[in-house]
Amino acid sequence: MDEPENTIEKIRALLDTLESEARDSDESIFAHNFDALEIPSIVSAVVDYLQPQLFPYEAAIYWHLFRRAILGNGQQYARVSTRGMQQGIVTSSSGQSSSLSYSSVQEALAGLEKKGVIQKSGDTNREGTLYKIFLPEEIELCKTYKASLSMQAEPSQIDVRRELDYYNVKENRLKVFERDSYKCHYCSKQLTRFTATLDHIQPVSEGGDNTYENLTTACLHCNSRRGSRPVMDMYENKTEGNR
Repeated sequence: MDEPENTIEKIRALLDTLESEARDSDESIFAHNFDALEIPSIVSAVVDYLQPQLFPYEAAIYWHLFRRAILGNGQQYARVSTRGMQQGIVTSSSGQSSSLSYSSVQEALAGLEKKGVIQKSGDTNREGTLYKIFLPEEIELCKTYKASLSMQAEPSQIDVRRELDYYNVKENRLKVFERDSYKCHYCSKQLTRFTATLDHIQPVSEGGDNTYENLTTACLHCNSRRGSRPVMDMYENKTEGNR
């Protein structure tokens, strides 16, 4: 019989493997759907909804990570070291040094983690720590802030022709994703504009259309698994799986 310590180590190793596989899957989907043409839209969202809620050093380090990950390799992951980020990112607030103190970088990283803007996604090695850099649509802070601004906004003119199709018109697809907080309707997985898909509640083959009410956000796995089955089948399968 295995010793308790060995059992715990095996469980940790299994969890690490599962986490790595999940990260690789998300990374693959993100890379496949990533569209560099959407960078201006993402940057605008960061400036409008995230940056106003960050301290200066937090904002500087987020942009550095964003540059390393999203802009650098089209992925949401970057490995960085605290010491490596002391220089070349931003001048200290005192203006007397072109580098940041070790504690300033640590505090900024901790602040970003606490706000749900970045997340440690692997062990620390000689090259630093692996972080996942979240996009505004994944960050609860941004979603709440954006919703508060929307309540204050003046009603705009409606283009009926474009409003009718929420499946093929990109701007309208994003509205459905935003309505659903970029979460899968079936498994509640947090998604991004590059990993989310739209699923017809009433299949097109059965007369369903592309209206706002007939579409829901789904991850690729749940969307593929459902096919043309009724929506309730997904909930029944989920209930059975939890028994």
